[in-house]
Amino acid sequence: MDYRTEDNIAIITIDDGKANAVGHDFIDGVMAHLDKAEQEANAAVFLGRPGLFSAGFDLKEIQKGPQEATALVNKGAHMLYRLFSFPAPVVAGCTGHAVAAGAFFLLSCDTRIGVEGDFSLGLNETAIGMTLPVFGQELAKDRLSKRHLTAAVIQSTMYSPQDAVDAGFLDQVVAPEALADACIAAAKKLCELPKETYGLMKRDTRAAPLAAIEASLV
Repeated sequence: MDYRTEDNIAIITIDDGKANAVGHDFIDGVMAHLDKAEQEANAAVFLGRPGLFSAGFDLKEIQKGPQEATALVNKGAHMLYRLFSFPAPVVAGCTGHAVAAGAFFLLSCDTRIGVEGDFSLGLNETAIGMTLPVFGQELAKDRLSKRHLTAAVIQSTMYSPQDAVDAGFLDQVVAPEALADACIAAAKKLCELPKETYGLMKRDTRAAPLAAIEASLV
């Protein structure tokens, strides 16, 4: 996970050379970089690896057993809560596929820009026999279009990048080579807003889902 700053914007690139699975190292890295960004930057930008933003929770860890799976999901809930409540603007650059926890990562960010291509974004939990924890339900209800809730959450519909804009996983789609610049430009634009007011408005607007998620954290 690479961290750099440009014009007071923290740019975090997630690339494990594989699936960018949300495991313990992934979560620890995101949390540490968010702490750093809060202290030294006015916004944060997250970018995935070419062709893949994140394939979701680390299945190797999940398959170790119920205790390990619960511990990882709970840890992931803390990360998503931190993202969703982060006091400064957060922009996600979705470089390709974003599935399950990868899609929830997008829903936790303020502005989401994806890339054109043959990519799938969505929540496949029903298809693999899983229900959503509180953070999943709350993020979906708060960020997804109500017209797509049944299809996206209950029916495990996977969306192309263009269709993901209508569903609410993304806000915009650009050519792959334009993604990084588009994300930085979006972050710079958001930085023109008063930082303290931005954070307060985010917490006030998201008060109900944040309270529900916070109450569920263990």
